[in-house]
Amino acid sequence: MIEQPAHTVFNKRLTPQTFVLGLHAPAIARQAQPGQFVMLKVRAGTTPLLRRPFSICAVQGDLILLLYRLVGEGTRIMTEIKEGQELPLLGPLGKGFTPPQKGQPAILVAGGVGIAPLIFLAATLDPSQYRFLAGFGTAQEIIPLEKLGFQDLTPLQATDDGSAGYKGFVTGLLEKTLADIPSQPASMIYACGPNVMLKKVQAIAGTFQAACEVSLESYMACGLGACQGCAVKTIADQKQPYFHVCKDGPVFPAQIIDWTVL
Repeated sequence: MIEQPAHTVFNKRLTPQTFVLGLHAPAIARQAQPGQFVMLKVRAGTTPLLRRPFSICAVQGDLILLLYRLVGEGTRIMTEIKEGQELPLLGPLGKGFTPPQKGQPAILVAGGVGIAPLIFLAATLDPSQYRFLAGFGTAQEIIPLEKLGFQDLTPLQATDDGSAGYKGFVTGLLEKTLADIPSQPASMIYACGPNVMLKKVQAIAGTFQAACEVSLESYMACGLGACQGCAVKTIADQKQPYFHVCKDGPVFPAQIIDWTVL
């Protein structure tokens, strides 16, 4: 874990509501692994007071890329970050994804801006080993990965309204994909998105006897496990009744999470 001032290289709009922030943070970039995150203070001063957690979307040399969606005051402030602006940054934090075994098919399942850590993961995998599925509300919300420098990364798209790709939720596309591939060796599913999506992904993984890891999203005050603010309940037979998303995650085996309370 490193605390360092990061210099803003770019802050680009990708869709009407989605942006990518490029930060020069060489020490963090060298250590970052897919699935890890950083805590970013979006501007100097006391408003907002706390740092915000962001999954690392990509590492490009000394740069780290952070994907964010305009949803409130904190992210509105982020849209105003200028080239050259210095921002306090802490990371890389948390535990990332477990790489698939040699020859094990991998399926990456993203919902909305949950695509961020899966972009980083995909960049580390052999393209012949994985399938990438991404779900959005409409075609207008689809994140153009070529604008992030990933011209060859082309996920299969699902949109809720059918305006692009598969019509329906990305979990429906996941079921279709699993039905079309051999059951052996068992697939490894990696997922990030809204909790309701992850709950369904976990159920589908169980039906197809596939392993599954999920990256959970949670509000965090510290990112270090000290504030106890990002606790997630585990199933009854776990030694720990709760894990903390920041310290024990954000990536967890899907089967240990108590999805009835999320």
